[in-house]
Amino acid sequence: MPAFTYVARDKTGRQIEETAEAPSKDALLEGLRGKGLFVSSVSEQKTASRAKSKGMGQITLFQGRIKLRDLAIFYRQFATMINAGVSLIRCLDVLEQQTSSYRLKQIIREIEREIEGGASLSRAMMQYPTVFSQLATGLVRAGEIGGVLDETLSRLAIFIEKDMELRQKVKSAMTYPILVLIFATGIVLLLTTYILPQFIQLFEDLGVGKDKFPAPTLMMMALSEFLTQKWWLAILIVVGMVVVFNRIRATKTGKRYLDIIALKVPVFGSLIHKIAIARFSRTLATLLGSGVPILQAMETTAGTISNDLISDAVLAARANIRQGDTIADPLAASRQFPPMVVQMVSIGEETGQLDDMLEKVAEFYESEVDATIASLAAAIEPLMIVMLGVIVGFIVVSMFLPLAALIGDLASQ
Repeated sequence: MPAFTYVARDKTGRQIEETAEAPSKDALLEGLRGKGLFVSSVSEQKTASRAKSKGMGQITLFQGRIKLRDLAIFYRQFATMINAGVSLIRCLDVLEQQTSSYRLKQIIREIEREIEGGASLSRAMMQYPTVFSQLATGLVRAGEIGGVLDETLSRLAIFIEKDMELRQKVKSAMTYPILVLIFATGIVLLLTTYILPQFIQLFEDLGVGKDKFPAPTLMMMALSEFLTQKWWLAILIVVGMVVVFNRIRATKTGKRYLDIIALKVPVFGSLIHKIAIARFSRTLATLLGSGVPILQAMETTAGTISNDLISDAVLAARANIRQGDTIADPLAASRQFPPMVVQMVSIGEETGQLDDMLEKVAEFYESEVDATIASLAAAIEPLMIVMLGVIVGFIVVSMFLPLAALIGDLASQ
């Protein structure tokens, strides 16, 4: 009996990651849902012999992440060929030849073999959960059942393209501050570890004692001595902070507190919140528009949201739906969804056009994200320049203050 590793959440929101045996993935999912668990991911554990027989040994040598752009092109070309009436095997054969990603090429080849062996496309894709998300496999399965595989693949391509566009805008907005921060760090290190010690040595040669140094100079001297003599301790402190942060983030409670803090950070918290709402709306709209059942769509959507507060609100809404209630009420109760979103969801439920309403919400919040990023980029550039000027100015002034004091003493004599 095959073994599966699954990640799920119980009714209290606690995350569970275990391994269990089951006749099939569907049987395992049915059993876990019967226990009241909300499953976010399931992957089959392949034995070494099976991996070898299916050529998986070659793929494991290339475990780098496949770019979203490669996946978007894959889905777009796949949808075009399916719409043109090309057979599934022929489509995969052409896609294997056209993709520039070696790992994706190998995976397409393995999927083709699975389908030739009688598996469906969605089941073959499920064997690679790190490449094909639950969203992707859910949409493909819905397309296979409804006979609209080309439409669902096209929706998936559009979704990934929108996601790429959003990510690129965020990266572009953060590139300048990161570069300025790196530049500022380099300047500070150069001034404190190389230039400042030479100035201190010059003052000592001129007979200026440390007792005559002003407070800013003494402060920079202490920093210089620490960085030059105990640099290893500085590295250990930085590494320790990173390790502690990752350990905290790896726990359920720690990640929840970090998510709460992230939403409360000035300016950036609002941006993070808008991105999460946009992703929730776009994902759920894509799934519902492709015919995925509402419970499965809500579960998949919750798994795509990185912020636990918003993800838990979506799971609470899913639990309400199972009891015959509406989606809007638990979303409003969570206080994580703005009134406009709640009202649009409520109207969508009443009119039976929930996917269309969510699509409009996604478009609105994506435009809001664009506006926030544009204003943030405009404000952060002069702020970073001022910050860099203040830091460098303080260091330079602290170096020349003893010289000014020495000149004053000489003038008074």
